[in-house]
Amino acid sequence: MTKTGTIHDIGERARAAFLGLAVGDALGAGLEFMTPGEISAKYGTVQEIIGGGWLRLKPGQITDDTEMSLCIARAIDRAGGWSLQGVAEHFAAWLKARPIDVGDTCRRGIRHFMLKGVLEVPYNQWDAGNGACMRMLPVALHTLGNNRLLEKYALEQARITHNHPLSDAACVSMGRLVQLAMMGCSKTRLRREVEALLARHENFRFEPYRGLATAYIVDTMQTVFHFFFKTRGFEQCLVAIVNQGGDADTTGAIAGMLAGAYYGLEEIPKRWLKKLDKRLLTEILALSDRMISLSPLAQGTTRP
Repeated sequence: MTKTGTIHDIGERARAAFLGLAVGDALGAGLEFMTPGEISAKYGTVQEIIGGGWLRLKPGQITDDTEMSLCIARAIDRAGGWSLQGVAEHFAAWLKARPIDVGDTCRRGIRHFMLKGVLEVPYNQWDAGNGACMRMLPVALHTLGNNRLLEKYALEQARITHNHPLSDAACVSMGRLVQLAMMGCSKTRLRREVEALLARHENFRFEPYRGLATAYIVDTMQTVFHFFFKTRGFEQCLVAIVNQGGDADTTGAIAGMLAGAYYGLEEIPKRWLKKLDKRLLTEILALSDRMISLSPLAQGTTRP
């Protein structure tokens, strides 16, 4: 696939990545915690945003994956740049508003900040969940053009709630993959980036695919890698991944951000976008543009 890498094209792919995250979240949310067999028996193959599930969602309703990503983007927007304190404060305000869904590790980390004002939780062997990686997109957009900032901000936002080497590695890797996709790189190039991750962390090896789509970050990343590289289009990728069940809103969200960045806006089904709240769509588009405008690439301060 040949793509161009002008700032306009990159901006469009940033929008597609953020919209892809939201539709992936909404598409998978109603299937969370189900097995592939249960999904098949009840629905056949789910190809539409149906809502429901254990959270009894309305069709098109998003969950913590998109909401926490919005928290980070809003904090960057408000500060006019990176503000870890601002990110934590937005997380705290979100938690106080009693969101429909929040993971235990995220809740514990945010409460730790609220009670002690601490911006990094201590290492915990049980923190290898996917809750930090799922919200990586605003960091990837905001640091486009500076790999050092990507890694720094990725780990800072992650460790508000998750402090584990596997979570750290997944956050940085997904950030780089999204950036490469936005810059017009081929799947061959993206695959080399994944191989670099596998060289450092053998745990993430996804061939042969084990069929596990849990909230454990290794299972999540294996699932995203498997379906992204196996399929040949945005819709095909997202439908395949959410019908795997498990932590389907998060695998859908992470695959959606990557596939959105890679395939672009035109590949995201309009019928899925129409299910999302119009105010959400408007904010996502505005924040996507804002993240890119504040990036080193847009400001001409790129660094390796």
